[in-house]
Amino acid sequence: MKKFVIILTIIWTVLPGYSQDSRGSRQPLPIIDMHLHTGFPHEVPAGAPALCRPEPCADSLAATTDPVLLMEKTREAMDRYNVVKAFLSGVDISDVHAWSEAMPDRFIAAPFILDPRDIQPEQLRKAYESGELQGLGEIGAQLVGLPPTDPSLEPLFQLAEELNVPVLIHTLGIGPYLPHFSSASGNPLLLEEILTRHPKLRLFVENAGYPFRDEMIAVMYQYPQLYVDVSTITWVIPRTAFYDYLEALVRAGLGKRILFGSDQMVWPEKIGEAIEAIEEAPFLTEAQKRDIFYNNAVRFLTTDAATEGNAATTHR
Repeated sequence: MKKFVIILTIIWTVLPGYSQDSRGSRQPLPIIDMHLHTGFPHEVPAGAPALCRPEPCADSLAATTDPVLLMEKTREAMDRYNVVKAFLSGVDISDVHAWSEAMPDRFIAAPFILDPRDIQPEQLRKAYESGELQGLGEIGAQLVGLPPTDPSLEPLFQLAEELNVPVLIHTLGIGPYLPHFSSASGNPLLLEEILTRHPKLRLFVENAGYPFRDEMIAVMYQYPQLYVDVSTITWVIPRTAFYDYLEALVRAGLGKRILFGSDQMVWPEKIGEAIEAIEEAPFLTEAQKRDIFYNNAVRFLTTDAATEGNAATTHR
C-alpha cells in the first residue's frame, strides 16, 4: 500500500483540466481510474456490442477480446488521457499480474470476486502481505445472486478491514443479463449492516449505487467512510440520466466522495467516453471535476479509514 500512496500524494491539487508544459503545450492533468478490468467477468464473443441500457438500445462499439490487443488499447487510452493510476481487477488474477508487469507502478492490483464461496481468504492474506495484491474487488457477488450481507462475504470484509485494503463492490440496480442477477440485492441500504460491523472498512460502491439515489445518499450521510465511483453509468445509460443522478449526489453535498471510474472491460474506448462525460458535465465546476478525477481518490486511498469510521460510530 505504501508504494502507491507515495506516488498518489505527489500531485494533490485543484487545477483546471489542462496544464502547460515548458513548450506551452496543453497537457491533460492526471486522472485516477478507480474501476478498470482486464476483461469481462463472463465470456464475450469477439466483436460483441458494448452494453447499453435501457433496451431497446444499440451501441456500435465492438468488443476487443484478444488479451494482448485489449491491454495495448487500454494502455493507449490511459496514456492519451493521462490516467496515471488505476484500480485493476480481473477474474483471472494472472491477467492482472501481466498488466502490472507490462505497465509497472500503474495499477492497484485486485482480484475480481465473482463467487465468494470459491475464495480462500488465507490465500488472499498471503498475497496482500507480500505486496502482490493491493485492492479487493470488484466484489461481483450480486451477479451470481448473492447480496452483500451473504455470510460468504464476511471473511473478505474482515480481512480487508484488518489489512486496510480498499474494496470495490458491485451494489446497484442494473447489471449484465445473467440468470441469477437480482436488482433488489443491490440496494445500498444493505451495506449498513456491513459498515456498522466494520467501521474501518475502506469501501467504495460501483456506479454510485444507481438507480438507488436516495438510499445511496442516506447511507453516505450516515457512514462518511463510504465512497462511490461513477463508472459504467458514464456510458451505459443515457447521458441525461447520468447527469440527473450525478448532479443529485453533488447537490446533496457528496462531491468530495465521488470517484472516477471507467469500468473498462472489453471496450477500452469507453475510457475516453467516461472521461468526456465528466468533462462535459455543465453543472460541475473545474474544482469539482478535479475532485472526481483525482483528488477524491487520493483522499480515499491515503486517509486512515479508522478515523472516518470512528467518526461515524461516534455520530450514531
